[in-house]
Amino acid sequence: MEHLSPWVIFFAAIFTGNILLTYFLGMCSFLSVSKQIKTAVGLGLAVTFVLTVTSALNYFIYYQILKPFHIDYIRYIVFIGVIAATVQLLEMFIERYSEPLYINLGIFLPLITVNCAILGVSLFMIIRKYNFIQSVLFGAGSGLGWFLAILAMAGIRERMKEDKVPSALQGPGITLIIAGIMAMAFIGFSGIVQIQ
Repeated sequence: MEHLSPWVIFFAAIFTGNILLTYFLGMCSFLSVSKQIKTAVGLGLAVTFVLTVTSALNYFIYYQILKPFHIDYIRYIVFIGVIAATVQLLEMFIERYSEPLYINLGIFLPLITVNCAILGVSLFMIIRKYNFIQSVLFGAGSGLGWFLAILAMAGIRERMKEDKVPSALQGPGITLIIAGIMAMAFIGFSGIVQIQ
């Protein structure tokens, strides 16, 4: 993967390899918090920040500590610890400077720690053998792709409050149908470039 430009990886992570709509990682918070644009923006920015920071930290820890000492088999535990620490710092910052957002995000802010998209990005960058710049831009692009998807879903769901949805499809039913349609739309970008 060293032949790929970091910017190609960045834009591919947003569109053609969207972590949410292509790999379906991070769906739980996506479906739960996408009811209002305001909270979707807050969680989307938080996920983007955590993905960018943890991809850089986990890259450094893996290649500078775990791999040289031949203890890379504990990478899952270490990656989750780094993710948890980053989310905890972010949670304290949001609680301090934006209490309404902190209250609106509720339990989903600390649950970013176990959002499988965050761990997935750290594992993908190792599996694909990205260099540091590629890893950071992959993390940032994956975060922006997740942000774009949750923002679009929140906009659609806010608009649907004014429309009549059949009672059998209200709630999770229509949300999953919309997510499927959005995923199909993102699959249309897959012919541009593949980053697998």
